[in-house]
Amino acid sequence: MFVDEATIYVKAGDGGNGCLSFRREKFIAKGGPDGGNGGKGGDVLFEAAENLDTLLDFAGKHHCIAQNGRGGEGKNRHGANGQDLVIKVPLGTLIYDTDLDLMIKDMSIIGEKVCVCLGGRGGKGNKAFATSTNQTPRTTTPGQPGQERNIRLELKLIADVGLVGMPNAGKSTLISRCSAARPKIADYPFTTLEPVLGIIELSDYRRFVMADIPGLIEGAHNGAGLGHDFLRHIERTSVIGHIIDIMPPDGTEPADNYRKIRDELQQYSPELIKKKEIIIANKIDLDPNGKKVEKLRKKLDKEIFAISAVTGEGVNKLCEAIWRLVKETKAQSDLSDESDSRKML
Repeated sequence: MFVDEATIYVKAGDGGNGCLSFRREKFIAKGGPDGGNGGKGGDVLFEAAENLDTLLDFAGKHHCIAQNGRGGEGKNRHGANGQDLVIKVPLGTLIYDTDLDLMIKDMSIIGEKVCVCLGGRGGKGNKAFATSTNQTPRTTTPGQPGQERNIRLELKLIADVGLVGMPNAGKSTLISRCSAARPKIADYPFTTLEPVLGIIELSDYRRFVMADIPGLIEGAHNGAGLGHDFLRHIERTSVIGHIIDIMPPDGTEPADNYRKIRDELQQYSPELIKKKEIIIANKIDLDPNGKKVEKLRKKLDKEIFAISAVTGEGVNKLCEAIWRLVKETKAQSDLSDESDSRKML
């Protein structure tokens, strides 16, 4: 089950109370105060974990509370600190404060941690208030409450290439042909109900990650179909792979279908339309003379890679082209980041 959104309540541990105590031992008439301080409450942290790929762990768990600090004790014994609560989330998770409508952190690095709630301070025991003029203080302070927040988690898959297109365009077949991923494949629309990741292995130890996004339809940015729920996953990709069915079963025009999907991406986020794109004409096994592909090339006036995801024709050439485009895009991104860093300096 793929879960990419969750809302939870998190609370750090409360600090332990300070202790009111006086030393009482045989033959010691005036032992003095010996109440220890309370321990600090545990913090709440999020950690990006490599072995998670959904937010399913939060489906039935809505409260995450860290351990409280222990209270201080006599004989100057301080209370133990509460244990921190480390919540593991998949790589690519966005953490939002629901009440402030504020993004706290984008968990994009494996092992990265972020503290969202600080534990409360421990209270002071009466030993801490002893002075030369007040040698028998009866004052203590309670532990401070830990911070609490309502958190919304939103997962955006991290992939090099995101496959988009109309339902039944052949996205799932292509990713199953290129990788070990095995999405559900059938001859009806919206077979893919959740994003699927696949790792494409090439020669010389080259690889890239491909994401199969559920089919889009016109009006997806307004919630039509299934694509609206998963459009966010395309935002993470370096390259968009646009698959076009050259023989749509509903008789629609392939070029028009391409423009509809591009318009949906534009409506959802103008940034998506700026991403590098590779256009893929699928099902050429149904077009042996190549007329459909040639017609599509003339209408779009763009470079188009013709493949058959079923037979594998043209797939290797496509994967090499995607690899080159992904590498080029990442190099440009690194240069841009380096330039921005220099400007800041």
